[in-house]
Amino acid sequence: MEPDLKLKLEQLHQRVDVLKDQINTEEATKNAFVMPFIQILGYDIFNPTEVIPEFICDIGTKKGEKVDYVIKRDNEPILIIECKHWKQNADAHNSQLHRYFHVSKARFGVLTNGHIYNFYADLEKPNIMDEKPFFTLDLSNLKESSLKILENFTKHGYNLEGILDSAEALKYIKAIRSEFEKELQEPSDEMVKLLVSKFFDKPLTATRMATFREYTKKAFSNSINESISFRLKNALNMNESVPKTIEPVDAVEETVDTPKFITTEEEIEGSQIVKAILREILPASRIAFRDTQSYFGVLLDDNNRKPICRLHFNAATKYIELFHNGKDNGERKPLSSLDEIYGFKGELHSTIKNYE
Repeated sequence: MEPDLKLKLEQLHQRVDVLKDQINTEEATKNAFVMPFIQILGYDIFNPTEVIPEFICDIGTKKGEKVDYVIKRDNEPILIIECKHWKQNADAHNSQLHRYFHVSKARFGVLTNGHIYNFYADLEKPNIMDEKPFFTLDLSNLKESSLKILENFTKHGYNLEGILDSAEALKYIKAIRSEFEKELQEPSDEMVKLLVSKFFDKPLTATRMATFREYTKKAFSNSINESISFRLKNALNMNESVPKTIEPVDAVEETVDTPKFITTEEEIEGSQIVKAILREILPASRIAFRDTQSYFGVLLDDNNRKPICRLHFNAATKYIELFHNGKDNGERKPLSSLDEIYGFKGELHSTIKNYE
């Protein structure tokens, strides 16, 4: 993967976050957000043989129809891009992109509002754009897997076969995941029958079906909760911060609550950085972690009245909240990367000294 790709996209996200409230038109969205994105992919937006703005796509009797951008390679269109204002839903206008796609020779189309990019292909019927995108890039939620896919669209890494292989896999994985999530929420008769048939050989009456459906829902919930507990226990090595394992189901009436929040990998990584900094002056046994819906907290001696810091990672802009000026005077500092936490070593050490 190109080493600067993630960094440049993160910088673009920051730009979007700062400027969006001043962007009032679709044209301004294109200039401020989309053109820099095309540049990040390595294409020369000032070279009309490579990036063509307002590309004419005549549709039937409609003449002069234009798509916002076409990217060419070896004088052949490889990607068409249709842009919308940043406040508009990037899923709401694909019918227009669908028409453009049909009359162009490009294999891929992108619908974007400047911060979400939906990538489409023609996997189902040649030269007819699929109804759903095979890949979505959200600048506020960059993942390594997404960056690897995006690299295939860059000027220097363009790989048609690689994209098509990924597109087909992503399409079906996305569909399977969607169906799986539906089953987790409300198991279908087919799912219940499939599972129950493995161990129950009596006829499934309506009453038994209803009972086994409840058992199935509870089994799914138990499995998810225990998986979360296992990950936390291994990542944090803090038994006291791990949710208790749910007891086996004894009756249909027993309820199992799904957690209202999930500790993310970034929170785990951030907390481990804080722990490494504090280990210079504290034993690990005195450093406790506690996750909440609004932040991930690091505590001294597992005492709520002794906060060391809080990681606010649930919004687009991430913050670390420091308490070196007192537990009632938290100070938030923005983070563009987790490595910046190391820069607050002095504040974290001062917080500990204030409590000792």
